Amino acid sequence: MMKIKLCGLSRPCDIEWANALMPDYIGFVFARKSRRYVSPTIARELRGKLNPTICAVGVFVNEIPEAVAMLLNDGIIDIAQLHGGEDEDYIKTLRKLTDKPLIKAFRVDGPPDLERAYRSSADHILLDSGAGGTGTAFDWALLKEFDRPYFLAGGLSPENVVRAVKAVHPFAVDVSSGIETDGVKDYNKMTAFVSAVRKAHQE
Repeated sequence: MMKIKLCGLSRPCDIEWANALMPDYIGFVFARKSRRYVSPTIARELRGKLNPTICAVGVFVNEIPEAVAMLLNDGIIDIAQLHGGEDEDYIKTLRKLTDKPLIKAFRVDGPPDLERAYRSSADHILLDSGAGGTGTAFDWALLKEFDRPYFLAGGLSPENVVRAVKAVHPFAVDVSSGIETDGVKDYNKMTAFVSAVRKAHQE
């Protein structure tokens, strides 16, 4: 079954809805400039309400490795998603501090970006259209010959995720702004997204 990640959860009701829908992953955003930012304290509280079978991902942008490792090792998150300019040296440093899985995000503008993603030593890679949460998609045709499993992000919504799934067959789909209304998570859109992905996978 194709994996689903609902990112940018920040309220108790978001967690309740996730528990009802049972995605494979949810995301907490720890980038302070994001409107979806949650503090480690709030994330700990929300994690306590999350179904333990759902993996909690922490999204970071150029955070110091020690801060990322602390949240991983304390069990607030299960996986770290690196969404900034973190390079291979950064990943090596982080791996000395924690043995938890890492996702490295790459902005895809052309083949060179995919080559960098392919070579990444991260456990998983995520292919996006920008800095994250922008609500815009990139050209999925670029992925036709790409054979490393990946999280597909960028501009996904209940309306276009079926087309994306059938076009490129990613390991997982990752959505944030596409399941929001007026900047906050929308249960109906979350439900529609999850249902669309599962239906597409069955087809």
